[in-house]
Amino acid sequence: MDCNPGCVSALPALGSGEQAPVVGPAVESVKIVPVNDSRDMRRFIRVPLSLYADDPTWVPHLLLERREQFSPRNPYFAHARCCFWLAYRGARPVGRISAQVDELHQDRYRDATGFFGFLEAENEPWTFHELLSTAELWLRDQGIVRIRGPFNFSINQECGLLVDGYDTPPMIMMGHSRPYYAARLTDEGYHGVKDLLAYRLPTDFTRPELMMTVLQKAAGCVSVRPLRRSRLSEDLKIIKDIFEDAWSTNWGFIPFTEGEVRHLGAILRLLVDDDAVQIAEVDGESVAMIVALPNINEVIRDLNGRLLPFGWLKLLWRLKAKSPKTARVILMGVRKRFQGSALGAALGFLLIDALRDYGIRRGVQSVELSWILEDNMPMRNMLAMIGGVPYKRYRIYEKAIQMSRAQQL
Repeated sequence: MDCNPGCVSALPALGSGEQAPVVGPAVESVKIVPVNDSRDMRRFIRVPLSLYADDPTWVPHLLLERREQFSPRNPYFAHARCCFWLAYRGARPVGRISAQVDELHQDRYRDATGFFGFLEAENEPWTFHELLSTAELWLRDQGIVRIRGPFNFSINQECGLLVDGYDTPPMIMMGHSRPYYAARLTDEGYHGVKDLLAYRLPTDFTRPELMMTVLQKAAGCVSVRPLRRSRLSEDLKIIKDIFEDAWSTNWGFIPFTEGEVRHLGAILRLLVDDDAVQIAEVDGESVAMIVALPNINEVIRDLNGRLLPFGWLKLLWRLKAKSPKTARVILMGVRKRFQGSALGAALGFLLIDALRDYGIRRGVQSVELSWILEDNMPMRNMLAMIGGVPYKRYRIYEKAIQMSRAQQL
């Protein structure tokens, strides 16, 4: 499939000319149209507003944040090529999808796997078929033999399709979907390859005896400190280094680029208190970390994605005067050489305990830890011990892409 050059790496900055949507009879079959300019992208971003209008648990993304995600400034586009499509029924957008080839994944795994993301569609099988087939054909033309997703855009961002836990709103930077999405994917030949779990943990949990024993034994050699805002760049490098060591053998792992770390730093500087980030040290060496974000979704639900004219004032007031009662742990890791040891368990407990104390001081009532691989039993056992409960499940799907005859030859 041909794709406008603007789709291949990043879209032009918002504000360029408009391409008219496909217009036809009142009842018309679905037509798939590539996103070629900023007006198309505005429609792409707004598709969920109509699809979830009657879903009481859905939280609209801030439109400003979505526009930034799809702008050329997003550091993801430095190592990926992408294309985006809208599904139209007459003049009305009824679905969307992206397809992307991530060079960081290809360099690490060399498995000719591409990805789809941002999948949203009306409850019509043919709409899903047309969107997914379009993404598959584009990836096939890029030399890809396997499609996997959803990833918005990568495994280090929002990923997985919600398959259990529809009755509660999503946390910041986590996805939401309609129950019929999973059936539509399996109808198109996709199968689940990995489940990701979201755990909910009350901040007032009672420390179990084993945790107290482990903490006491580690007290002499382990210290925990908060983020140093005055040395943010240095601490970001530490967090990146621990993450890449701790997660390096995890399923689907790809490292953060320097640009993505700077982007994370901007988020931390804007949204979090220093105590929401904790770094553990053993004999002066940084060996473990945990990073939490306030659950912004809690305070933007009624803004309908808009910050103008008065949304900014509401958001700032709610963050300062009425801070969120929930938070999400987006990163946690212990260096590999400590994993599976008593000291490794102590590091995990110490980080959670430090975050617990901070959360109680800030009035945070519960924390989501997400996502956690379904087969990460050491982490799951630790969370179960202190009262963590898995309450949402996300699934990664994949499908083999049949090569064209020319590729087979």
